[in-house]
Amino acid sequence: MINDLTPEKLDEIAEKSRKSRADILAMTNLAGSGHPGGSLSSIDIYTMLYHTIDMNADKVVVSHGHTSPAVYSALARRGLFDPKEVIKGFRKVGSIFEGHVEPTVPGVPWGTGNLGQGLSVACGLAVAARVKNSEMDCYVVMGDGEQQKGQIAEARRFIRKYNLNNITVIIDNNMLQISGNRLDVMPQDLRAEYESAGFACIEIDGHDLNQIHASLKKASADKTAPYVIIAHTTMGKGVSFMENREKYHGSPLNKEEMTKALTEIDLDWPLEELRTLREEPIDEEHIRSSWPFPRMSPGEAHLYGKDVITDNRSAMGNALVEVARQNPSAPFAVFDCDLAGSVKTDAFARAFPDNFFQSGIMEHNTAVMAGAASSQGIVSVFADFGMFGIDETYNQQRLNAINEAHLKLLCTHLGVDVGEDGKTHQCIDYLGLMRNLEGFSAVIPLDPNETDLATRWALTQPGNCMIGVGRSKIPAIMDTDGNEFFRGKSFIYGRAHHLRTGTRATMFALGAMSFQAVQTWDILMQEGIDIEVVGISCPFAVDIREITRASETGPVFVVEDHLSVSGLASQIAYISATNNIPIELIPMGITGFPPSGPSNICLKCFDLLPEDLAKKVKGRLT
Repeated sequence: MINDLTPEKLDEIAEKSRKSRADILAMTNLAGSGHPGGSLSSIDIYTMLYHTIDMNADKVVVSHGHTSPAVYSALARRGLFDPKEVIKGFRKVGSIFEGHVEPTVPGVPWGTGNLGQGLSVACGLAVAARVKNSEMDCYVVMGDGEQQKGQIAEARRFIRKYNLNNITVIIDNNMLQISGNRLDVMPQDLRAEYESAGFACIEIDGHDLNQIHASLKKASADKTAPYVIIAHTTMGKGVSFMENREKYHGSPLNKEEMTKALTEIDLDWPLEELRTLREEPIDEEHIRSSWPFPRMSPGEAHLYGKDVITDNRSAMGNALVEVARQNPSAPFAVFDCDLAGSVKTDAFARAFPDNFFQSGIMEHNTAVMAGAASSQGIVSVFADFGMFGIDETYNQQRLNAINEAHLKLLCTHLGVDVGEDGKTHQCIDYLGLMRNLEGFSAVIPLDPNETDLATRWALTQPGNCMIGVGRSKIPAIMDTDGNEFFRGKSFIYGRAHHLRTGTRATMFALGAMSFQAVQTWDILMQEGIDIEVVGISCPFAVDIREITRASETGPVFVVEDHLSVSGLASQIAYISATNNIPIELIPMGITGFPPSGPSNICLKCFDLLPEDLAKKVKGRLT
C-alpha cells in the first residue's frame, strides 16, 4: 500500500528529488557516459515511489534500466546507501552501480537493460506472490519509447487473464526517444492500448508530486483491475537548456554544460571534490546474495524397465508431477505456451491447476516471467519446444542468466527428431546458444531413466538449468548384462556414462544418440572391432580426464544430432585445444539444415544411423 503524506513529508520528498537532479548530472558528467535526460524526467516518480511504498514487501521494477542514475540517487536519498558512493562508483569497474540497473543494488529486484522486459518481470513477481499466498504490490516504471516492443503487449494480456491487479505501470511519457519525437518514430496511442487490454488508466503531470502520489494511492487501493499511470514528463526536466532535447537521452553534460547547469541546480558537494573521489579505487567487496530456493526432496526414482518404450519428454513430465507431489508445501509455478500436451506438462496442469499458468503463444514474455518468478523462493518451470524456449528467446534467457535466476527450462523436440516439421522446428543449434549463458546448466539425458533422474535433480537444485529431450519414443539403455543401465544410479552433473568398453577408439554420443551409438557398437563387435562408447548428457561439463583417456586410446568419434560446429564435438575440440591434448577428432553430426521427413530418414541424410556410423568407424580403423 502507498503511505499517506503529510505536508512535511511532501516537502521532504520535493527536496530530495531536487537534490537527486544534481546527483544525476554529477554522476553522468564525471563518468563521461550515461542517460541524464530520462533520469531527470523520471526522478520525481522514483522519489515518490521509494518514499511511500513498503520497501520490505512491495517491488519497484525498473524496465528502462538506463535511467539508473535516477534509481540510484532516489534509493540513496531514501537512505539505502550513501549518495556520494553512487557518484564515486557510477559506471566504474568494481562498483555495483553499473550503467543499467542490477539486483546487486539494494532495492532493485531484477536487472534490466534491453528494453521491454520490465512488465514481464512484474508478471513473474506477481505469480510468485500468488503461489506463495503473500501480499505484494508491484510497480513497473517504464519508458514511453519502449512501449513499441511487442513483448509488452504479451505481458498485458497475461496480466489481464490472471487478474494480476497488484501490478501498476507508470510510464515516463516524455515523448522523446533517441531518434526524436516518439510519435514520429512510431505512432502509438498508449492509453487506448492499455485500456483495450483491461487496464484502468490515469493521466497525470509526472512532475507534480501530489498528482503522482494520488494516482499511486488510487491504483494501490483499487484491486479490481491493473492500472497504468501515464505520467506526462519533460526530458531533461530541471535544467533549462536540457529540457525537451533528445540529445540528452544518452549524452552527459560536458565541462562547459556542467558549469552552466550548476547555475540552476545545487550539488551537495563541490564538483572538484567529487571528481577527486572518482579517482579513488573501488575497494568495497560486493558479494552478491543468492536468490532464495526452497528445500526440496527429489523423491524415489522411477525405473522404466527393459520392456517399456517411452519418450524422454513423458519421463520428464512424470517426474515433474511426482516431485511436486513429494513436496506439497513447496510453491511451484509451471508456465506453458500452448504446448502442454506436447511438452508433457498437461499432467501437472490437471494435478495442480492453481500452479499452472497457460501463457498462450507468448514465449518472450513467458521466458522472462518464469525467470523472474524463480527469484522469489519458488520452483519455476518453463516448458517449451527447444526452438521457442531457447532459440527464439535467447535474449530473454540471457537476461535470466545475468540475473542468476533459478529457472528450470524443460525443452522438448530437440535435434532432427522433430522430423516432418522441418527446418523451422528442428532445433540443431541450441548448445551453441546456451554455451554462452554463464551459469546455465544443460542436461541432455540418454534415455527415460536418466531423464527421470536428471529432472528430479534439476527441480531440487538452485540455479538455472535446462533439461533437453527429443520427441520420439526410445527404449531404456541396457548394460552388457541386459539390465537397465541407470538402475540404482543417482544423477551427478558432469558424469559421463561408459555404456560399452573397447580398446581401439572412443565414440562420444550426445544424449539420446547414445542408443544409436550402442547399436553401432553391436555391429562393429560382430566384425571384431571394439570401441568404447561413452554417453554424454552434460555437454558443458565434460571431464577433461574423459577426453585425455579417449585421445590416448585412438580416434575420437563424436555422434550428435546437433550441428557439429557448435555442439558436443565443438566442446570437446575446445577443451582439447585449451588443455594441449593431442586428439584425432572425427565429428559425426549435423552439417546443415535438415530436410522434412521421418526422423530416421533425416538422420540417414547425415549418415547418423547405426549402419552408417559403423561404416565410417570401420573405414577409419581398418
